[in-house]
Amino acid sequence: MAKSDELRIDPQQLAEAWQRTLPETLKGGDRCEVHRDEVDDKSLRVTIFAAGHQMYEVDFKVTYVDSREVKVELIDVEKDNVAVDERTDIIQQLIHDYKRHLHECAQVLQQLTHA
Repeated sequence: MAKSDELRIDPQQLAEAWQRTLPETLKGGDRCEVHRDEVDDKSLRVTIFAAGHQMYEVDFKVTYVDSREVKVELIDVEKDNVAVDERTDIIQQLIHDYKRHLHECAQVLQQLTHA
């Protein structure tokens, strides 16, 4: 049985669409960088820079399971370019919020990815 719901978009176009759309779903002041994954055409690498004096950088891998659903994996959390313990309540809440924003971005882009 062939999969008819596979992701069918150029990886660079997908990364550019995410780069345009994700800032609209993030909280004011947070910034992001989105790049295609060089190894996996169905994945993106996303870094979110938290606003304010915290100076956290949170790295995620976003992988399209199919043309609509994404799997979001935390890669790393850094503060001032040093890896930090991701288990603290504050960082866990930050990670949870960012994962929600990543899923929201994927929903907004469904008209592009599920064409």
